[in-house]
Amino acid sequence: MPPIVEARGLTKRFKTTEALAGLDLTAERGQVTAILGPNGAGKTTFIRMVATLLLPDEGTLQVAGIDAIKEPDKVRRAIGLAGQSAAVEGAMSGRENLVLVGRLFGHDTRQAKASAEVVLDLLDLTESADRLVRTYSGGMRRKLDLGASLVGAPELLLLDEPTTGLDPRSRNDLWDAIRSLVSSGTDVLLTTQYLDEADQLASRIAIIDHGKVIADGTPDELKSKAGNDVVEVHVADPAELDRAIAALAPLGCEAPRVDRPTRSIAVPVERGSTQLLEAVRLLDGLNLSVSDIGLRRATLDEVFLSLTGRPAEGEPDPGDGGPASTEKRRRSRRAAA
Repeated sequence: MPPIVEARGLTKRFKTTEALAGLDLTAERGQVTAILGPNGAGKTTFIRMVATLLLPDEGTLQVAGIDAIKEPDKVRRAIGLAGQSAAVEGAMSGRENLVLVGRLFGHDTRQAKASAEVVLDLLDLTESADRLVRTYSGGMRRKLDLGASLVGAPELLLLDEPTTGLDPRSRNDLWDAIRSLVSSGTDVLLTTQYLDEADQLASRIAIIDHGKVIADGTPDELKSKAGNDVVEVHVADPAELDRAIAALAPLGCEAPRVDRPTRSIAVPVERGSTQLLEAVRLLDGLNLSVSDIGLRRATLDEVFLSLTGRPAEGEPDPGDGGPASTEKRRRSRRAAA
């Protein structure tokens, strides 16, 4: 079978801004593929193209083996889209919301009810299905919103910042729901600003910057390719932090990264365990009190920073059109459906 998404040479300009500059990206079936990049890198523009809400100026795009430029209606029947804000009706119950979406997909009443039951069970919402959505927690509303995108049994689910604003427990619940979707046969294309989320969920990650894919691989491959091991030290006494920084700096292949509120020093190194032992000897020789010291792999945040030269947040993507209202997001999702 062809990849679930295959883009070649996608280009998109908004007046003088080039949002996509010949983007090439392949997302294979049977997995979560995460798209990372600073805001303004082209993530939203690309997702809107996959959702058939935006046409490229140049290039080709296949979604589920369908030409998304020539046959957008067929693509819309193969995808589901969940945006950044829950677009469900608070004055209706969870079950009523899902049945309504099923009817909008063209199901008859019996089919819509059956699809709603399957989704409620999949997302563990059966017990609360007949409560009004306005009584749901934020995490439950996001799960229901995710469910609304699944009523049509899409081959591909597009998730744009799915856990924005959720508390840690709700995020973990939603992560479990996404894993269940993939195991049941739904492919997922995910954009997120939370790099730990991509690390937890994605089998493959593509990093976009300036409208192009600059790195692509599994989380482990990216960490090995672009990030050094890190000696991390937590100093017990804040007054000794500067002395510890001066002592550890010569060990690193980059300048130490210091977080003063937590009294931590992260030193990227090239000879992991050897330089960890050197760090222990140096700090012990200076009689510095340390509450914790260890060696770890680079995080995706550190890999991201080394590849792009900037953190995962920045200027808005021109394809996003700036802050959107809830109603605009509802219209976008319905168009994709």
